[in-house]
Amino acid sequence: MKEFISLKIDYAFKLIFGKEGNEAILIAFLNAALKLPQERRIEAITIMNPELNKEYQGDKKSILDVRAETSEGVQINIEIQLSNQYDMEKRSLYYWAEMYSRQIREGMAYKELAKAVTINILDFNYLKQTPNYHNMFHLYEDEEKFQLTDALEMHFMELPKLLTKWRNREISPWENELARWLLLLEGADNQEILQTLEEIAMKDPVLHQAMTAWEETSDDPRIREAYFDRRKAVLDEKAAIREAELRLKEALEKGRAAGIAAGKAEVAKKLLDLGFEITKVAEATGLSEKDIKSLKD
Repeated sequence: MKEFISLKIDYAFKLIFGKEGNEAILIAFLNAALKLPQERRIEAITIMNPELNKEYQGDKKSILDVRAETSEGVQINIEIQLSNQYDMEKRSLYYWAEMYSRQIREGMAYKELAKAVTINILDFNYLKQTPNYHNMFHLYEDEEKFQLTDALEMHFMELPKLLTKWRNREISPWENELARWLLLLEGADNQEILQTLEEIAMKDPVLHQAMTAWEETSDDPRIREAYFDRRKAVLDEKAAIREAELRLKEALEKGRAAGIAAGKAEVAKKLLDLGFEITKVAEATGLSEKDIKSLKD
């Protein structure tokens, strides 16, 4: 059986969906994801430099997984995450704000700003409020639910929920284009999915292009070497987060007897030792950033 590199690793994902020459693949995925009517479907796209350069010294540099701009100027960012770092909504909002605000140029009117779209592909369950694997967010009025603007659009796509629906035969990649593209990310680990997609690719020329590019990429020794280096780093990070979650659970259980505050402080110290940022430690423990800075000092 052929060994494919996993497209859930951001490095591999970019090689197929974010590479110049593969625009047709990205367009097919985006048309499926954005649910655009036929007359508004994307026909042309430019794959952009994924790095949003810092404007001032001390600014946080943002490097996106895949960044693109449609022929109408719509800014699009696709991120893939294997583990929950408890910052997805803020991270996504930050990337949206970066893309949206950096369009402005001297003398440009605000009404000329194009919409910005962030797409988050997650290999974990994130939104507990719904069993749907694809959820889309905009700005709406609280009571009457009318839309303020379409300038902000955020997507969250949860692969575990999709797999559950696929296993239960609630969804078919033959009929659902988005499911087809997302299941491609699972193909390296699931022979049944891979075989199904190979059959679909016989009738879908863009999927066939994607699978051919995926196979050629997987065969390249230099790419495989870089891929396994990146894969190790990603899986090490995932393991560290999982270990931190287990320590948090253990510490909180102990904290109920010895004092929850003391338990959170212990966990915060361990997370800091593992190299987690202060803001993430604060989100994971519920402690203030000021308290965590004190613990770090």
